[in-house]
This record gives sequence, C-alpha cells and structure tokens, in this order.
Amino acid sequence: MTTTQTEVPTLRVNLADYAVTKAMKDGRVSSDIVTLDYCGPTPAHNGFKAMVRENAFDAGELAIVTFLQAKAYGKPYVLLPAPISGRFQHHCAGYNVDFGELAPRDIEGKKVGVRTYTQTTALWIRGILRHEYGVDLDKVTWMTLGDGHLAEYSDPANCVRLPKGSSIPQMMLDGELDAALLGEDMPKDPRVRTLVPDAQNAAKDWFAREGVVPINHMFVVHSDLSKQRPDVVRELYRMVVESRAQAEGVPAVFPPIGMEANRKGIQLAIDWALDQKIIPHRLSVDECFDDLTATLG
Repeated sequence: MTTTQTEVPTLRVNLADYAVTKAMKDGRVSSDIVTLDYCGPTPAHNGFKAMVRENAFDAGELAIVTFLQAKAYGKPYVLLPAPISGRFQHHCAGYNVDFGELAPRDIEGKKVGVRTYTQTTALWIRGILRHEYGVDLDKVTWMTLGDGHLAEYSDPANCVRLPKGSSIPQMMLDGELDAALLGEDMPKDPRVRTLVPDAQNAAKDWFAREGVVPINHMFVVHSDLSKQRPDVVRELYRMVVESRAQAEGVPAVFPPIGMEANRKGIQLAIDWALDQKIIPHRLSVDECFDDLTATLG
C-alpha cells in the first residue's frame, strides 16, 4: 500500500468481532483520514497465514506467537501496543478421566493432541506445564493437525501429524490421545478433567504472582504503513483504544494497553517461544515495535 500524506487510504484489515473491536467494526468509532476494509476471513485466524506469507493485509490482529515468528523470519509487521484478545490458559489442557487420573507430569512419554504446535494457546499452556509443574515437554509426543503460519518454520522432532480430518477432541474422549490442548473446543463432557489441578484457582494464584494475562492476539500494522503514514498508524491506535473503551463484557482481568504495560507479558511469550523451539533465536520486546509504535500510549 502506497499513499501520499493527503490521500485517505483504504486499508485491508483482518479483524474479528470481539467486545473490544465491536465499536470499530460497527462504525461507532470511525475516522476521517483512513477507511478500513474488513476483508479478512471468519474466523480471523484463517487469515494469519496469508498475512505473513503474502502480505495480504495492511493491518489487523495477529496471534502473538505468529507475530514473534514473523519478526524472527524478517516479515514486515510491527506491533501496536494494543492486545485484542487474551485470557488465562490453565484450563486449556484436558483428558478423559475414564482412562485414569493424569497429573501434569504423567503426559511425559504420552501422546497429546494440539491443532498446531505453534498455536498460541498451546504455547501458554505448555509453558505453564513446564514451569509450574515440571513437565519435560521434549518427552511428550505432540500430535498435530496442521503446520504453522510461517513457511520457513518446521515443527520440532517430537511432533507427529495426525491423519487429515482427525478430531482431536473426539480422539481425546476415545482414549486415542492421552490428553489434548484445546481452547474453546474442549468438549463439554463430564468425563473431561483439566490436566492442571483446580485450574481456575491455579490461574488466580499465578496472576497474583506474575501479574500477566497471557496475550492471544495483538493489533499489528505493516511496517511500510508505519513508515509512510505515521498519522494513519496513530489513528488506528486511537480507534482501537476508543473501541476498547466502549466495549461491554470485557473480562475484568484483560491484557492492558501500552508497550511498557505489556512488556512482561510479551517477554514471557518470547522466552517460552524460544524454550519451546517456536522461534529460531531470541528477540527483544523493543524490536517488536518501531520508533513510532513504541511511543503510542
């Protein structure tokens, strides 16, 4: 996208309907200097691959893990200090108790299903299992359905691809998988238990210690846009912040706005992504932003 400073550009935006984005999407928060074409797919994560492989969008949401990989492999996107989604992840590993009780370390030597190894929910729950419960992640066989968003990336050696069309929730219920890392797809079934004991209270305790709500998706912009139209990038940030301020039903505990406010959460995502062989080298929090976006908020 190339524009002059006087043009009103139309940006290709990939952004889902969340409480925090609703006012942007329905027009209550609008702009005189930029038009947003919400041309991304539903669900928005189906557009992440096109974003990082084909530069298909000028701006929008991106999973924090996908962004870190994109940055590591030299893709032209920068963060705005504006999380779009985030939540505690302690409840996102489950198993069927009919096949026996499982403690976290019991998954060593076993098969655990996950949609993709690089899924953001998987990063967070694996990190919790490793750092809070001592699980050796290298001793688990991760059974995956698909590849990650970055063409340059290959899964670690202890990942095995499931047959096309497999249902990880069903395989977990049937005992074909010992456990599964699932977000909203966790089966509503009385036999399903969380691998983390008393997951809701464990998350509260963890937050009391760490002060971090795990980030799922952040708002990003193409680096060319940031260089050519800093006014438009500031405007995007304003729109995200105002839309969030008008949101109803946002959890009381949610990732904050601002680079410094998110520094610890982004640093943790970097540390765990490196530890889990998701990024090829260490990144700094500061290099995820540019001179403009680091100053916003």
